[in-house]
Amino acid sequence: MNGENQEERAMKSLQGRLSAATFVVAIAVALVTISPAAADFVIADDLIVQGSACIGFDCVNGENFGFDTIRLKENNTRIKFEDTSVGSFPSNDWQLTANDSASGGANRFSIEDVTNAKVPFTVRGNAPSSSIFVDGSGRVGFRNATPVLDLHVKTGNSPGLRLEQDGSSGFVAQSWDIAGNEANFFVRDVTSGSKLPFRIRPGAPTSSLDINGSGNVGVGTASPAAALDVSRTSAGDKDMLRISNNGKGNFAFQNTASTGTENTWTVSHANNGVFAVDVGGGATELRLQQSGNLLISGALTTATTTYPDYVFEPDYELMPLDELQAFIEREKHLPNVLSSSDVEGGKRVNMSQLQVQLLEKVEELTLYTLDQQEKIRELASANLALQERLARLEKAESVQ
Repeated sequence: MNGENQEERAMKSLQGRLSAATFVVAIAVALVTISPAAADFVIADDLIVQGSACIGFDCVNGENFGFDTIRLKENNTRIKFEDTSVGSFPSNDWQLTANDSASGGANRFSIEDVTNAKVPFTVRGNAPSSSIFVDGSGRVGFRNATPVLDLHVKTGNSPGLRLEQDGSSGFVAQSWDIAGNEANFFVRDVTSGSKLPFRIRPGAPTSSLDINGSGNVGVGTASPAAALDVSRTSAGDKDMLRISNNGKGNFAFQNTASTGTENTWTVSHANNGVFAVDVGGGATELRLQQSGNLLISGALTTATTTYPDYVFEPDYELMPLDELQAFIEREKHLPNVLSSSDVEGGKRVNMSQLQVQLLEKVEELTLYTLDQQEKIRELASANLALQERLARLEKAESVQ
């Protein structure tokens, strides 16, 4: 049995070699006998090449393929995908193009949309390694073979992204850059002279600028409780808000629910150093000068829980005038009123408290005056009685 199997395998191998030889001879004869104009060779069957293939006018006998499986070798190398589908089947034609065909053209590799005469993808010659790199997780690196996020751009100087509106759709041309480096992360207005309207410096704390779901803006806080919430957690005095302008600086408060001129109040700092509060229409309600003088156009109202009408209560002990005189001579100020030593050196004065104290003195003075008036009335009455008595005595003497 073993001898028969070996004999059968040998016969089949010989038949295969003869068939292959016959096929090669047939191809050779066909290539020799047919004219060059009809040299196309059609194989109506699968073609399996157990080796490498070189296609193009510059392929040579004994081509050294190295590890190449398929090689295109000539000028103007192209691979075209020409889809002959009909009806509702997709039939777009595509082409892989290596380099321009014209002298002085670009060294490039492109994917061309032949049907629509477009070139959606091109790589120019000498592009750096990993110009576009997609890792096993689908993360894309630009100049980076180890992307750590969905899109990772890496370069030695200011990696960035340009957003360019070129005017082709009828809108005004405008270009913006978004980039970052060791100095800052920034947005650049390229069209307007490369101005930098937005910048973040390295080391900026978390939530330096934070906008919550309600539109509230936090500066230094992740939970802004107002339209603008500025917060600092470190100890010490700090400037929390500074407004600077080369000229008068205004800060306006507007109530849009009101339509009158009084719906807008403006706080301003004028060139003459005056801090002012103005209402719509130009009226100045408050003006604070550098000298400390405060001017208001209306009344000043303060809140207090103490009012000195207790002076008029029956049990109020009014200091006798001789004791008052002795106190003034000794202390050099009225009782229960600030002295000059209380306000020396720029010490603050509670104006509401001072007004209550002064009113207390006025009411006490009123009581003193009323008491003196009563005594004057008594003295006047006694004086009148004395005058009447004197008149009677004088009259009696004249009769004698």
